[in-house]
Amino acid sequence: MATVDITREHNLGKEKAKEQAQLLADKLAQKLDAKCAWQGDELTFKRSGADGSIHVSDSDVRVVVKLGLMLSPMQGMVKGEIEKALQKYLA
Repeated sequence: MATVDITREHNLGKEKAKEQAQLLADKLAQKLDAKCAWQGDELTFKRSGADGSIHVSDSDVRVVVKLGLMLSPMQGMVKGEIEKALQKYLA
């Protein structure tokens, strides 16, 4: 199982960062066909072969994606897509 773990700092405030995290989650849901749900400051997502979370704090956003055996070869692509999305949504 491969894991992508990325943390990015932000200056948006927690509520705005959560809004932006939702946009990121929407993109992930579309690309991975995942189901998403908020639990406090953490958005969790799950699909067959992959699951993870986006945790939003006052100063940073942490994205953790666990890829199953079949999706592990896509780890580099998934990491790149998340990094691009974080740069776009947290700017």
